[in-house]
Amino acid sequence: MRVVKDDIFAVGAIDWDRRLFDELIPLPDGTTYNSYVVKGSEKTVLLDTVEPVHANVLINNLIKAGVEKIDYIVAHHGEQDHSGSIVDMLLLYPAAKVVTNAKCKGLLIDHLGIDEDYFITIEDGEELSLGNKTLKFLFTPWVHWPETFCTFLKEDKILFSCDFFGAHLATSNVFVENNGDVYEAAKRYYAEIMQPFRKIIRNNLAIVEKLDCEMIAPSHGPVYDEPKFIIDAYKDWASEDVQNEVVLAYVSMHDSTRKMAEYLCDALIERGVKVMQFDLTTVDSGKLAISLVDAATVLIGTPTVLVGAHPAAANAAFLANAMRPKTKFVSVFGSFGWASKAVEQLTGMMSNIKAEVLEPVMVKGYPGDEDFARLDALAETIAQKHNEAGL
Repeated sequence: MRVVKDDIFAVGAIDWDRRLFDELIPLPDGTTYNSYVVKGSEKTVLLDTVEPVHANVLINNLIKAGVEKIDYIVAHHGEQDHSGSIVDMLLLYPAAKVVTNAKCKGLLIDHLGIDEDYFITIEDGEELSLGNKTLKFLFTPWVHWPETFCTFLKEDKILFSCDFFGAHLATSNVFVENNGDVYEAAKRYYAEIMQPFRKIIRNNLAIVEKLDCEMIAPSHGPVYDEPKFIIDAYKDWASEDVQNEVVLAYVSMHDSTRKMAEYLCDALIERGVKVMQFDLTTVDSGKLAISLVDAATVLIGTPTVLVGAHPAAANAAFLANAMRPKTKFVSVFGSFGWASKAVEQLTGMMSNIKAEVLEPVMVKGYPGDEDFARLDALAETIAQKHNEAGL
């Protein structure tokens, strides 16, 4: 249990050792499942719960915070790392009501089997009094599910934002103390989870900026006691602005594609372009996702496997397509033995990326002088395109 402010407590769990989320997202620094208690003069509210395996931590923290009753449980999001312990809470506090919107209510009934009688369904902008404190509910859909919303504690000027502005970072700090560490963790979180919804996020940022927030308390990571730090970061990430950067992700079986990747990387650097090169057999997918946030160009290198792209290259294309980055240019390079459809396959898999497809460079066998000249031409084209875009 940690104190956020008078009568406001962080009662969630710190997961120091978790290294994979949803069996997909790497967690190099663990995470937290933030749950908050607000004690009003008349009513007490619990804002979100924790991953079910850590329900005992939540219960112990509630005891330490001296919480004898809970009148309301606000469920901002149906995903189980926030909602999974609601059933445990209702067993301990059977008089409590689950406060949420209609979409989240449906998810909680479907996924957790909570009886409909427990719910209070709220609308966008609705308020709920705790006596001397007032909760205002603000719908912020698609950060990152359709039902997500935030709660603004008006008197204390705290925004409880759930996944919005979150960071997978296990820390005992209540508040942000190292901007660099939190910035990297928050950007990774944005890249992996929020990036596909950047256009909608811009609308939701406008809602947040209208509030006079003194703190933003997300569901993962520390509390922002200087909200401008994370709001400005999100405005940058969610914009359509790109940087003079190339993501060069490749896999190689017999060194042909590796040699091409190394040559192309050097050719781009010589032309003043920043390159982030990744070997797809060893890459941290979170690092790859972070690199996609600002890069103007994405290049995927692949050998040919049974006339198609290598599975690692296909996976990278699939993930990039799912992330929908603001990338402006894409291309493919690699090698083949007798025939290849890798270019058509990979570019077809990246249809969500509204980018110009630059001339690919596919080589039969090991690259020779003419092939390196084609790589030089691709590097020159990329540098010119970036320059024309004002990068």
